Amino acid sequence: MPRAALHARRCPLLLRALRCSLPRRLLPRHLLLCHLLTRCTSPLCALLLALALPPSTALATLSVTDDGGQVLTLPRPAQRIVSLAPHATELLFAAGAGGKVVGVSEFSDYPADAQRLPSVGSSMQLDIERIVALKPDLIIAWQSGNNARQVARLRKLGYPVYDSEPRRLEDIARTLEHVGTLTDSPQGRVAATQFRERLQALQQQYAGKTPVRVFYQIWPSPLMTLNDQHIVSDALRLCGAVNLFGKLPQLAPTISRESVVAARPDAIFASDERNERWERWRTLPHVPAVRLGNLYRIDGAVMNRAGPRMLDATVTLCKQVDDARMKLVAPPPATTRASSSAPGPDTSTKLITQPATKPKEKQ
Repeated sequence: MPRAALHARRCPLLLRALRCSLPRRLLPRHLLLCHLLTRCTSPLCALLLALALPPSTALATLSVTDDGGQVLTLPRPAQRIVSLAPHATELLFAAGAGGKVVGVSEFSDYPADAQRLPSVGSSMQLDIERIVALKPDLIIAWQSGNNARQVARLRKLGYPVYDSEPRRLEDIARTLEHVGTLTDSPQGRVAATQFRERLQALQQQYAGKTPVRVFYQIWPSPLMTLNDQHIVSDALRLCGAVNLFGKLPQLAPTISRESVVAARPDAIFASDERNERWERWRTLPHVPAVRLGNLYRIDGAVMNRAGPRMLDATVTLCKQVDDARMKLVAPPPATTRASSSAPGPDTSTKLITQPATKPKEKQ
């Protein structure tokens, strides 16, 4: 029998330490200590070894502070996780914890494996009974998207709840680390490091660019946008774009067509998921975005969802903002301007369709 295992059998607390998060560099000292105490009674051995262990390793607890400012502590790594938002589902899989997810909210369509998991209802109308039946030891909630009363009820039932509400691109990396900690997945830190490296490179590439005033449309009827508190606005700022409706108090405010016309955006971005022709804007050639052909389509299922893929969408967004910026400096000829607003093969000007209902829960 290996020496470490022999000493561990003689010292129950050391066996516990070996199974938890005790750093390997500390093991030799504690093995020696326990070996010297093998003739002691078990309670005395346990007491002395507990005193010798650093406070952070005496108990195998896992603690993080969520986006709501609440400290969440688990006694052991989570093994059964329920995700209450599509963006949370993506973060769990990206952090290497996908195999521990036992339930997801509707529209959790990425990655493909998430589509095969049991649904626990929509983000705003959760199936509490289904969640309870799944016996989760960790629930990832969406602070601004879930029904607050239902989340409070889950907490009251004793389930550990992590509030996820990334408002900056950096928050995505931090959440990946938190998920890695709560699930004992090293992939969480790896994914966070890779995300930060790509983010830093993008920030350096677009630093100091001439500002472009934009209107970012998330739904056509009623006409809706996002304010500066939303993570999409952080991506816009990175690209050198100014959100014309960023100062509004609501996270996703409803606005009028007239207010957009009055704001005179240099570019208009539509993140709706269907094919709308740009008729509502094409009839307004005095709006700079229309006159210059700066009408862009971006995939809202990726861009508006605070997961790792959002950085890919931000790369596309920055290229589109750059295109609009160049047209502001050197406007195209009239014939080019007229054709540039029409449908074309370029995916940056792919057009969208106007649905009759409000946007689906995509985060």
